[in-house]
Amino acid sequence: MSDPTWISVFPPLIAIMLAIWTRQVYLSLAGGTWFAWTIIESWNPLTGISSSIQGAVAVLANDGDAKVIMFTLVIGALIATLEMSGGVRGFVAMLERNRWVDSPMRAQLLAWLTGIVIFIEGNITVLVAGAISRPLFDRYRCSREKLAYIIDSTSSPICILIPMNAWGAYNLGILEGLGVEDALRVFLQAVVFNFYAIAAVFMVLAVIIWRIDLGPMKRAEARARDGQVLWPDATPMIDEEVLTPEVVEGVPARAVNMILPIVTMVLFMPVALYVTGNGSLLDGSGSTSVLWSVLAGLATSWVMLRWQRAFTIDQLVKIALKGAGALVPLALIILLALALGDVIEILGTGEYVAQVTAGTMPNFLYLPLVFLVSGGIAFATGTSWGTFGIMLPIAVPAALTLGLPLSPFVAASLAGGIFGDHCSPISDTTILSSMASATDHIDHVRTQLPYALVGGAIAATCFGILGATL
Repeated sequence: MSDPTWISVFPPLIAIMLAIWTRQVYLSLAGGTWFAWTIIESWNPLTGISSSIQGAVAVLANDGDAKVIMFTLVIGALIATLEMSGGVRGFVAMLERNRWVDSPMRAQLLAWLTGIVIFIEGNITVLVAGAISRPLFDRYRCSREKLAYIIDSTSSPICILIPMNAWGAYNLGILEGLGVEDALRVFLQAVVFNFYAIAAVFMVLAVIIWRIDLGPMKRAEARARDGQVLWPDATPMIDEEVLTPEVVEGVPARAVNMILPIVTMVLFMPVALYVTGNGSLLDGSGSTSVLWSVLAGLATSWVMLRWQRAFTIDQLVKIALKGAGALVPLALIILLALALGDVIEILGTGEYVAQVTAGTMPNFLYLPLVFLVSGGIAFATGTSWGTFGIMLPIAVPAALTLGLPLSPFVAASLAGGIFGDHCSPISDTTILSSMASATDHIDHVRTQLPYALVGGAIAATCFGILGATL
């Protein structure tokens, strides 16, 4: 739509309200998508259904979106293979044997450290941290909601602070496309001012050390201490059979069966970025590199297990298909979320929100406004990357027009995208964190929201103080 109006805000709001009210993510995303297409099709609900279906098909026609969905299925195959290989059990046993993890606090610190160390790609960080820490959280009676919060609040914030990964490559590409001179220098300067990402990472550490359990998280932790993994009406985001498979006789629990495939996956990411970027990490394709990396990890696991004579090729294929099948629900959610994001872009929701909130004001209000508008767009659309694509082209020219330094405006745009993404129930990262932790998605959103709001308040205040000094 060339001239977005206030109506464009309704589809994402409907999706969000349905998600909170019904606890049905599929229905919420599909409902928001249908309503958006109904608006576009002159309020014809039947044509809206037809266009919604076509919009979902169009997602698969997009090269990058199709790779994200393929990545989801392949990571399911990898998770199942690592579990059946005894790698996760072996790694957990190694940690406990060496007394590296022998308490609830250390289990939580392990999840936090994993998110810090593996900064190549947010999805990989979430899935690796979840696979390693989930058995320890269950053993030491920490809630899976706490695990979901820890890995969600370290993955994206850490990735956005590092330029040499898919996130950095994407944002540097936007800045260069806007004609920003020395985009890498501007991005590196923005890292220092990314107050939400920094606050989120250190808040997690504070929550772990001082056991700061707010609202719904306090109730979830009390439930876990009583030995109840999930609430009675909860629906985990992944099949429990994949998470706790039968112990295969004759397959010893070796930590290396998990460590080597994951190390291969992580190290292959920069290699793939280099190859797809024709010799430049910054020009590499993030979606392609992520898919190649997880395929490399799966291939490594298969080669190791065949060399150990643990499984036949037929058994490995069946394990992989079972794992991929367990993540079909997640792939469907991602498909629906991408379809909703595409139609929201057509409606111009982000542009309308930006236009309404734009205006002349004192310098100390600009940065908090950019942060909050960016957060609102990410919350409504469920995508931080899409928010970066909307906000950076608005914030950078605004800073140049005002004669103000670029890096704080870039930081406010990026920080707001992460903040809104953490608060949104339709965010793919939030959904993936629920899946990796095997917790109910809405329970994760409810328990994480108080911490995200505290971090957002800290960030908005810091941006206001920074703006006053410009």
